[in-house]
Amino acid sequence: MPEKNLPELITLKRLIDEGGKHLEVSTSCTVAMDGRQFPVYSIALGNPSLDVPALGFFGGIHGLERIGTQVVLSFMESLLARLRWDSTLHQQLESMRLVFMPLVNPGGMWQATRCNPQGVDLMRNAPLSAVEKVPFMLGGQTFSHHLPWYRGAAGAPMQPESVAVCELVERELLPRQFSMALDCHSGFGLRDRVWFPHAHTATPIPHLADIGALEELFSQSYPNHNYVFEPQSRQYRTHGDLWDYLYLNSDNVFLPLTLEMGSWLWVKKNPRQIFDRIAMFNPTARHRLQRVLRRHLILFDFLMRAANSHGRWIPEGMARTIQHRRALTQWYHT
Repeated sequence: MPEKNLPELITLKRLIDEGGKHLEVSTSCTVAMDGRQFPVYSIALGNPSLDVPALGFFGGIHGLERIGTQVVLSFMESLLARLRWDSTLHQQLESMRLVFMPLVNPGGMWQATRCNPQGVDLMRNAPLSAVEKVPFMLGGQTFSHHLPWYRGAAGAPMQPESVAVCELVERELLPRQFSMALDCHSGFGLRDRVWFPHAHTATPIPHLADIGALEELFSQSYPNHNYVFEPQSRQYRTHGDLWDYLYLNSDNVFLPLTLEMGSWLWVKKNPRQIFDRIAMFNPTARHRLQRVLRRHLILFDFLMRAANSHGRWIPEGMARTIQHRRALTQWYHT
């Protein structure tokens, strides 16, 4: 049964109050569910000028995957605590923009479902169809909202939650010369994976050299990390991917990433979790939850630094050609 409240929403409201003058807060949309109104908040801090780079963090697109929202909230809490004393952070925020949408799908989280209250999978909801064969059902379907991975009715407008994500990205990220986004999910597997587009085709993205340079930079800076960087198409292809849709509508350098936290890391410690649809996607033991919340702070902080310093590592000229060839060999010719 759904919980009687949303602890994640309570935490988010507390952080908004604590952030005070540092935060720019708006309600992107409101979701009605069981007689309640759940706000979908967007939060921004740092330099609002479109001349500086930006980084966005998103979570809770799938209501079952609470851990995605929790890791974004944990990072926000860390940032707000550091704002009280960390002059280096203040300097960073003078030259970049941060945006957050930690709980995209509060209605789905309330009812403990992957989809939103209309039965739509928000990560299959963009007006974009795969150009190659997708897995049956998993790749997105238009048959019925009673079945999983429902894209929505053919030709219907996007869901309000999907529109909220798109409007935030189109307003805060896409107009800039350089921006990145990290969307946090829970996924099956024993490894934490960082996916990049495309999801609708196996064709490499035009900014493959930039992704390759980013992955190489992270691996050199943190040589003992345990993430697997790869295009989502290497695992499966889908219709209606929001990040593919937004990437294809960008005229600048926009690098959307998806963090897929390996839920089998938690299930293997307690196999009984597989019989609980919430526990299957989220760490339940407190010490495991704390470990997850700690582990990804390194990646989040790295992305902040990388966005802020993108001019130092974005490849150009022959270096770009070399990075493109390396990335093709690493992700597409194996």
